[in-house]
Amino acid sequence: METGGLEWLLVPMQQLVSWGAAGAMVFGGVVPYIPQYRDIRRTQNAEGFSTYVCLVLLVANILRILFWFGRRFESPLLWQSIIMIITMLLMLKLCTEVRVSNELNIKRRSFAAADSKDEEIKAPPKRSYLDFDLNYFWHWSKFTDYVQCVLTFTCVTGYITYLWLDSSLFVETLGFLAVFTEAMLGVPQLYRNYQNRSTEGMSVKMVLMWTSGDTFKTVYFILNQAPFQFSICGLLQVFVDIAILLQVYLYSYYPQKPVSHTAHPASTKAL
Repeated sequence: METGGLEWLLVPMQQLVSWGAAGAMVFGGVVPYIPQYRDIRRTQNAEGFSTYVCLVLLVANILRILFWFGRRFESPLLWQSIIMIITMLLMLKLCTEVRVSNELNIKRRSFAAADSKDEEIKAPPKRSYLDFDLNYFWHWSKFTDYVQCVLTFTCVTGYITYLWLDSSLFVETLGFLAVFTEAMLGVPQLYRNYQNRSTEGMSVKMVLMWTSGDTFKTVYFILNQAPFQFSICGLLQVFVDIAILLQVYLYSYYPQKPVSHTAHPASTKAL
């Protein structure tokens, strides 16, 4: 009777823990960006945040969703990707609005063909299909340009996946690319901090949440026997997070040559 009573209690507890872990996987990934989003909105300065982080996460999660069609992994990981894509688009929208409002007489840069209504263009507009100048890629002036780029990438990769979905080699490679790209999440921020010799403007809370979240996620992958690509790249992601935290320590206790922030010149690089 005692054993039966314990089982009656343990089964619901195990179910609750399972639901809690699944919920943490779905929504835990977006939590680190809440303090960064609030900081940018409060200060109206996106200088310290690299929007290439958004690019990395958008690519990684689009590829992960496509990987799901070839190899059905747990649904919480699929929902996590959907929620993360929405979150990154919101971050991009805010950062673009802030950057444009802080820069006067900025020349219109777009992903698609130039708009004939651009105020800065005095000469007859020259129509070009795409603006793939590496100096301005992902530095566009309107949020809609980022949406167009994401949709184009999704359609192209989706079509390729549809054609090769029966190839196990392609599917496994797609899965590896998805999680490896996500593992590189912190690299743009790591490089940006190195360039500035400072972590000013970057939310340390965000990086701490990255580290704890990535650690939890990696343990979750291992315990739930997720595809091996997830576990390997999860460990790599934790190492990158730790490297950024080391930058926070080094640049706080051993300040480097200060970087001029007059008129927020670095905001163009970040966005």
